[in-house]
Amino acid sequence: MLSQIFDAFKTRLHESNSKVNLVALEALHKMIPLLKDNLSPVINILIPAIVDNNLNSKNPGIYAAATNVIEALCQHLDNSLLLQPFCTKAQFLSGKAKQDLTEKLA
Repeated sequence: MLSQIFDAFKTRLHESNSKVNLVALEALHKMIPLLKDNLSPVINILIPAIVDNNLNSKNPGIYAAATNVIEALCQHLDNSLLLQPFCTKAQFLSGKAKQDLTEKLA
């Protein structure tokens, strides 16, 4: 059930409309502390959706919201759940996103 919900939600995180994208990131930021480790089945869906377009965004609001979501994941989830998805994404990123994710890994 949770995977179906987040499968649909990830499209909002890839939304070309920046206002929709921003609201989705802000909503996800609020959900993370409530769901915590229950997010483990969908973490491989969420990390790429958060990082791919949002962490390198030129829009400062979207970038800040994506950074907040990554920070919330690090605070509220077991770090062992994040290690593999973060490593995988960091390999293929460039620019600020690669730097930010590499710092989180360190």
